[in-house]
Order: sequence, then structure tokens, then C-alpha cells
Amino acid sequence: MIPFSKYQGTGNDFVLIDNRELHISLTTEQIAFMCHRRFGIGADGLMLLEKATGFDFRMVYFNSDGNESTMCGNGGRCITAFARDLGIITGHAHFIAIDGAHEATVLSDGDIALHMNNVQDVQHFADHAILNTGSPHYVEWVEDVAAVDVFERGKHIRYDAAFAPGGTNVNFVQRDGTMLKVRTYERGVEDETYSCGTGVTAAAIAASGNATGAFSTDIATPGGKLNVSFIKDSAASATGVVLTGPARHVFSGHISLG
Repeated sequence: MIPFSKYQGTGNDFVLIDNRELHISLTTEQIAFMCHRRFGIGADGLMLLEKATGFDFRMVYFNSDGNESTMCGNGGRCITAFARDLGIITGHAHFIAIDGAHEATVLSDGDIALHMNNVQDVQHFADHAILNTGSPHYVEWVEDVAAVDVFERGKHIRYDAAFAPGGTNVNFVQRDGTMLKVRTYERGVEDETYSCGTGVTAAAIAASGNATGAFSTDIATPGGKLNVSFIKDSAASATGVVLTGPARHVFSGHISLG
């Protein structure tokens, strides 16, 4: 029986497991089973919280298909909340993930501000942008995000030969005044998710275009609202990137993999 907790950040949900003693080793099939929404717990991904020298903890992230994946922004906020609830941290976290070190702060309202890595080599095109915010993203500008067939259109782009072999995440973004509305097809989940942290980060940076300066962008996803702030010294890069939003405990329990 494996103890777990489930957390969600704007509807992007995760299974969290305390593996500081390294007692738990999961196969790809077991992770996929735990994430399955009919036969398991149900989640977009699973994370192991482990010890790491010089850090509060290590974040090991798997997509719902059971494969270890690149950085997950909403996951980073949720594992910070998990670490707080375990008593590992109080108001601040310094942790290591697959893309390097991260800082996170628990705000007074319970939301979590996660410092993402700097972004380089942003490619701007007339109707889309391509960039990596810890995970690869394709950002497409649309007039009405509610009308987009995210599954079919997203799958088509995700598997395009231009992004082989790893593929890319796909975001459809509508500008609505100063706010962005974003829907995301996530690789590894192979479907639309309620929210994607690295995806909204990519959308916010891409939306700034060639402008430079300090930016703070509010973003609406199907699962709720997030904010992305950053600084641009050039059109193709961003520093000081911070993703802020809720990370909530849903429930805890035990699951048998036998």
C-alpha cells in the first residue's frame, strides 16, 4: 500500500508521493495506472519528492503516460505546497528539478510563486511562436479560443515532423484586452489539460512580441487564473520569470499496486 496525496493547480492535477527514504520504485505501467482516471487515482501527472543535497527536495516528474518528463510549472507549485504540508519548508522552497534549480514562495493567500528558468531563443512568427520554458511549447494565436478543437488541432501540431522526435506542447491563445485566454494540448497526457504552467508562461512571453521591459500578464485557463511576470532585455529572451497561482490539496490516501 503506497501513501499518496493529490494536489491541483488551476485544475492541472497530480499524484504526490513522499519518497525521501527511496523506498518506492515505480514502473512506467504503475505510474500510468495511478494516473488513470477510471482505474487509478486520476491525474495529469505524478511526482516523487526526494532528498537532494543542498536543496530542500528534488522534484521527479512523470506524465500520465508513465514516462519521466520535462519541467512542469503547475507541478512545481503543487510539490511546493506538498513540501509545506509535510513540514519540509515553511514559506520558501529551494528545490531541484530536471531543468535545474528553482525557488518558490508561499504567499499570504496560499498561492505559490514559482521562479522559472530564464528563457532563450524565442522564435516569433506571424501566427505563432516557438520557445522552451522548461518544456517545449508551440503558441498559436487565435481569434476565439473557445472555438478551437484543441484535441485534433493540438495533436496534429504535437506530432508534426518539425518537432520530432520528442514532440511539443501546443497552446492556443486569445488576446482579451490585457489578459490572455489559453488552452493547452499536453504531450504525455495526449489531450487538453485544464491548465499548463509552462504553457501559460510560454504564452505570456510570446505575447510580448518584440517589446522589451518588465511585464506582468494575467492568464485565464479552463481551470482558473494564473499570472506570469518577467523581464525582457531582447525580443528573444526573458529573465526573472515567475509563475504565480493556486496549489491546493485535494485528498490523501493509500493505493495498492499489487
